[in-house]
Amino acid sequence: SGESSFQLLPGMWRQVCANGLVCGQSFGEIRVPHRGDIAGKVIEGAYDVLGVFDRVEEKREAMQSLLLPPPAQQALAKAALTYRFGEEHQPVAATQILTPRRYEDRKDDLWSVFNRIQENLSKGGLPGRTAKGKRTHTRAVNGIDGDVRLNRALWVMAEQMQQALS
Repeated sequence: SGESSFQLLPGMWRQVCANGLVCGQSFGEIRVPHRGDIAGKVIEGAYDVLGVFDRVEEKREAMQSLLLPPPAQQALAKAALTYRFGEEHQPVAATQILTPRRYEDRKDDLWSVFNRIQENLSKGGLPGRTAKGKRTHTRAVNGIDGDVRLNRALWVMAEQMQQALS
């Protein structure tokens, strides 16, 4: 009927922690409506997405080369918490989503900080408090739409941090 479409988005898969990182708006997306030669258009779209991976790799390398001072890490984490949970109440602290889940992620470059924030917000399981003070744990982001939205927003935040510090 053409009312919905396939979406092809550039992203990176990090095998160590099974994070699926989706790149922000700067790399575009390909939409294939559900009408006509769908298979052909999806294949063509896949090639278009593959064409941007050199730029994605360049962005990753640039983020890896930028050391993020602690105040910038806190600012990025607070912005991510506000996006994920809203302004009124955040069940966890910025320091919690900056905490690495594995030793290899203890670096202070923008890429590593971005990955820690992304993993902690996506996977959930962090101990926190409700607005009424009850103990709770953050929930994982399970839906595809929510996951893509969160990942895109985090990517854009990381890009903005990179621009601000470059």
